[in-house]
Formats: sequence, structure tokens, C-alpha cells
Amino acid sequence: MLQTVEAEIDEHGQIRLLEPLTVTHPSRVLVTILPSHPKEENETALLSEASLAADWNRKEEDEAWAHLQ
Repeated sequence: MLQTVEAEIDEHGQIRLLEPLTVTHPSRVLVTILPSHPKEENETALLSEASLAADWNRKEEDEAWAHLQ
């Protein structure tokens, strides 16, 4: 069974789990380093929102998706 837990890593590579983790035997793990400031990752999406809204908020767009409501 796969488990995902949140952790922090310091500048020395020391990992600190942010929640308890119980394992019954030695296991392999993958470590993915996420950006420190997740808001920066979403900057492009946020900056694009106004221009995309002009297209999304058209009557034709509403009609095209009406069958899903």
C-alpha cells in the first residue's frame, strides 16, 4: 500500500516528518522536493485567469457545457 506523508527538509538534508508514520518492515521511499513558496508555481495560472475568463464567460461556452449541469 502506498502512503504519502508531509515532511520538511533542512539545508543539511535532514528530513522531519510532519505527521506520524508507522511501517511494519523496511521499505523504499521517494523524496520529492516541492517549492518553498507554492504560490509562485501558480503565478502563471493566476495571471492568465482574467484573459481566459473573457472566453470562459461567453454565452456559447455556457451552452456547450450545459449538458453537464
